[in-house]
Amino acid sequence: MDLQQLRYVVAVADTLNFTRAAERCAVVQSSLSHRIAALERELGVRLFARSSRRVELTSAGAAFLVGARECLAAADRAVADAADATGVVRGRLAVGVIVTTAAVDVPELLQRYRAQHPDVRVALRSGRSDDLAAAVRDGKLDIAFLGLPEGERPAGVEAVVLDHDAHVLAVSAGHRLARASRVTLAEIAGETFVDFVSGTPARAQSDRAFAAAGLVRDVAYEAGVVELITRLIGRGLGVALLPSAFIRPLAAADPELALVPVVDGPHRLEYLVWSPFNPSPATRAMLSVLGVRPPHHP
Repeated sequence: MDLQQLRYVVAVADTLNFTRAAERCAVVQSSLSHRIAALERELGVRLFARSSRRVELTSAGAAFLVGARECLAAADRAVADAADATGVVRGRLAVGVIVTTAAVDVPELLQRYRAQHPDVRVALRSGRSDDLAAAVRDGKLDIAFLGLPEGERPAGVEAVVLDHDAHVLAVSAGHRLARASRVTLAEIAGETFVDFVSGTPARAQSDRAFAAAGLVRDVAYEAGVVELITRLIGRGLGVALLPSAFIRPLAAADPELALVPVVDGPHRLEYLVWSPFNPSPATRAMLSVLGVRPPHHP
């Protein structure tokens, strides 16, 4: 068994397709299939159930995959640590980003990071704040940019606050409140709302504000994509409470949207989080670019 075989197994598990896995690993499919078959003979188990139309992990394959990922991560870390000892940062940096990140210009940050550390490969993943925080805790992400309701702090990770932001009401340009100087939650509770999916931290920010005020609202449209939310608002199908730092640049470029301050609206904290357990050289380098000093853990 060698690391290349483990990489092939992970690639097939991720794609569930031998052709796409071979393309990802930059080898011919026959070579990849042969190496996996040889590994299965060595282990005495089938890792994949195959047919002409589909590929699935067997129960043995699913169990093997966990250790395979851990071995590859350990090998990558060993290479990165060796390079770090020479003053050169190499390896991989997995970054999680919520879609409404506003405290940091992520492309500009990555540009600065690449200028200083061109040998690091960066993988980006977008998602919900709770899912990204869990991925950092589980070692699947190195760092993540999150947005959480005021008073809530990510658990099990190191965290620094990047920004504290108030929500504003986003309405269509033709809405009756489009030119209001300010509104309260009580004044807008009867509106039809567009919001993020129920149960997500992004949705909780508004839900908690209305609940704390003893108000009930109607969320008629749920979406996980901000572009869809703003398009629904622009069409006059509903209104939304969105973080001001994120939505203001979008509204400035979209004549169909208008923003109104909310006196007692929700607030959001944006966090940078990373694992407290032995951050990789690539992670420490990113923290340095961000001006963050990791705390020392004895």
